[in-house]
Amino acid sequence: MVTEEIVREALRAVKYPGFSRDIVSFGLIESAEVRGNEVVVRLGLAVQDPKIAQQIHRSSMEALAGIPGVRAPHVIIDLKKPPVASSPGATRIEGVGNVIAVASGKGGVGKSTVASNLAQALSLGGARTGLCDCDLYGPSVALMFGTTEQPCATEDNRIVPIERYGLKLMSMGFLTDADTPAVLRGPMVTRYTQQFLRQVDWGALDYLVLDLPPGTGDIQLTVVQTVALAGAVVVTTPQEVALIDARKAVAMFHKTNVPVLGIVENMSHFMCPGDGVRYDIFGRGGGQREADRLGVPLLGEVPIDIPTREAGDTGMPIVGRSQDSAVGREFMKIARSLRAVLEAPEGA
Repeated sequence: MVTEEIVREALRAVKYPGFSRDIVSFGLIESAEVRGNEVVVRLGLAVQDPKIAQQIHRSSMEALAGIPGVRAPHVIIDLKKPPVASSPGATRIEGVGNVIAVASGKGGVGKSTVASNLAQALSLGGARTGLCDCDLYGPSVALMFGTTEQPCATEDNRIVPIERYGLKLMSMGFLTDADTPAVLRGPMVTRYTQQFLRQVDWGALDYLVLDLPPGTGDIQLTVVQTVALAGAVVVTTPQEVALIDARKAVAMFHKTNVPVLGIVENMSHFMCPGDGVRYDIFGRGGGQREADRLGVPLLGEVPIDIPTREAGDTGMPIVGRSQDSAVGREFMKIARSLRAVLEAPEGA
């Protein structure tokens, strides 16, 4: 006899496009009714791209048709507009389609490496992309993209971003010497952050990636309260000491109504090039467990290796240098996953 539990279990085979998680664990099933040999399932999707809804509908129908005793499966999808603006005062950046914040609860987890490679991967995938280094105290984008060029200004006093590898870049590292600290208090921090976001001539961009500083301080609050974010990506390592702070970052975005697009587990493991043995230096599975606990996707598990460190130190993100490397493939996958959720045809 077919039951609602059997129906839900069958739907666990339906993966959300671009993710490894299923539609049941994502909480997309609003109702599941069994009427003899007829099953009616209603799904709620907050997505703009109709292709995602079509794929989920097709896969769900196939899953229901595979249940013994079910002859008349029906899948109804309620499309809802995904949330974009966070706080009431948050507004869009002129010309920018989607603003993605890359954050972490603590320093040292490779957030800037993730932000830089994510931006490069989006660009390599054909999207017009910019990267704004919002970490005023510890800017790293200038080094990671191998340039100390200083930005110019337009006639109407707008900042012209630096262009490198097809990306538009802005960072405090372009405005100060490498050894000069940014000694700034709250009001100045807010002012510089707003200038980087609003007074830079970003032009027409599909994506603007924001590399936020670690923690939940003035800069993060300025961004979430004034910028309409498409969502946030939280970076962590597998170890518990990093996961504790990642929870705080996720909680901050939830409290300010910013969608958390997922977690990236950086430095996930090390594959020894000599013998191919995997070493879980910082533990194993922490990112997936935390993503499940928080109810957000695990976007990727990025291994740690020497070429990635060398690429960042020599001024070219690893995904731009070697898309076919293990790290490069993972970042390209993360970029595709985010685009599957955020990107929509014009007019959709």
